[in-house]
Amino acid sequence: MKFRKESLEIDCRKETERITNFIRQQALAMRREGAVVGLSGGVDSALSAELCVRALGRERVFGLILPERESNPVSREYAIKQSEKLGLRAEVIDISPTLEAIGTYSRRDEIIKKVFPEFDPSFKLKLSLPSGLLAKDALNVFSLTVENERGDRKSARLNKETLHGVIAATNTKQRTRMLYLYCYAEKMGDLVCGTTNRSEFVQGYFVKYGDGGVDIEPIAHLYKMQVYQLARHLGVVEEILERQPSPDTFSLETSDEEFYFRMPYEVLDLLLYAWEHKVTPEQVSAALGLREDQVVRAFRDFQAKFLATRPLRRMPPSLL
Repeated sequence: MKFRKESLEIDCRKETERITNFIRQQALAMRREGAVVGLSGGVDSALSAELCVRALGRERVFGLILPERESNPVSREYAIKQSEKLGLRAEVIDISPTLEAIGTYSRRDEIIKKVFPEFDPSFKLKLSLPSGLLAKDALNVFSLTVENERGDRKSARLNKETLHGVIAATNTKQRTRMLYLYCYAEKMGDLVCGTTNRSEFVQGYFVKYGDGGVDIEPIAHLYKMQVYQLARHLGVVEEILERQPSPDTFSLETSDEEFYFRMPYEVLDLLLYAWEHKVTPEQVSAALGLREDQVVRAFRDFQAKFLATRPLRRMPPSLL
């Protein structure tokens, strides 16, 4: 196949029609009255809401905004602005009390204290992978960064046990949101609309039974840059379009690139598309102006993440 920088361009009008038809068909097949969308203040959920409104009508779409104490304050602000732009019924629920009750913060903080004994709830924190995947080889080993009230920072690599403990506690945030989404959806006879894009889906950048626990995934075939194309076409609010993509999970600001992908989406999506379509590193190098060793390094990382997260994309094994 011929690979070029324009490979990810889409016909936004046709794509809107295709996705809205899919949403209508799934709602009918599931006998659901409408859709509940968790609005995060990011572009994926904003686009999903735009599509649901066009498919079902605004009166049959409900927006649920679920911040917690470590969310960026602009997430709530932008989510409300998007819901108002669409004229949605929406509700804001702070899930911090629920997370406190199940020990999300306390369990995580006890683990962090094993790495940084001085850590307390006044500190901010984030997880990140080594930067600059295309520049040099580096293992996908997470580092924890903490910042005290004076702005002093410390970082340390996490061993397997500590990382798993922090991730397990953190993932309860996404799973708690899923509980609220289904509580509202079942009460209203609606389906839960997912917001995962293809870049995230293929690389396993979602939480099983969290943001991956939904009824439909209408944008899971769109790479992130295609999400932006369609979001601009449909008029997602400008603040969301200009915002840096982030997991919005940690109290220290962290981008998707820093936390997981190790390269910007503008490059990631083209390389991921090439990897999925078995374009040779030589062809990719010529089209994108990258060295072949950089392309090979990216492909190797894609393969490792794809295989490591394969259980997230599968139904639980059974003898049925």
